[in-house]
Amino acid sequence: MRAMGAQGTRATDAAKRAGIAHTVHEYAHDDRASLRAGGRGYALEAVEALGIDPGRVFKTIVVAVDGRLGVAIVPADAEVDLKAVADALGGRKASIAPPADAERATGYVLGGISPLGTRRSLPTALDQSASDHATIHVSAGRRGLEIELSAADLLSLTKGVSAPIARRG
Repeated sequence: MRAMGAQGTRATDAAKRAGIAHTVHEYAHDDRASLRAGGRGYALEAVEALGIDPGRVFKTIVVAVDGRLGVAIVPADAEVDLKAVADALGGRKASIAPPADAERATGYVLGGISPLGTRRSLPTALDQSASDHATIHVSAGRRGLEIELSAADLLSLTKGVSAPIARRG
C-alpha cells in the first residue's frame, strides 16, 4: 500500500476540490480478481491487499431503478438488496445495470467504478452500516486504487442517502 502520487482520478479530484479529508491507497491489482467470489472479487481484493475489515471497504454497484440508473454502495462482503435500494432511491423495482451502461454513465471501468466524479450525477444510496466506522474505503476511480473518507463526506459529495441496502448471506 502506498499513498498515490501526483496523478489523480476524477474521484480523487472531486474530494480534493471539496476540501474533504481523505487518503488514497494504491495496491497492485490482480486481473484475476473479478473471477474470485462469484464476481465480487474487486472489493474483496482491496480488503485482502490493504488488510482492512471487509465491513469498511464498500463496493459501488450501478443499478437500474424503474429504468433510471443509480448507485448502490454496500460492504465488500455483502450483496445489494435490490428491493431495498429501489425503496431508498424512490422506485419500485431495481436490477443490476448492464456493465456497458454502468461504464458509460460513470466513465469508469468495472472494478474501478467510484461513486465520486462520475460522468453524470446519479442518485446514490449508501448502506447505513457505513456510519458505524470513522472512515470507509470506496474505489477511487480505477482498479487498485481506493479512497478513504468519512461516510458523511461521501454522502455529502454524492448527495446520497443512507439506508439499509446490504444483504449478507
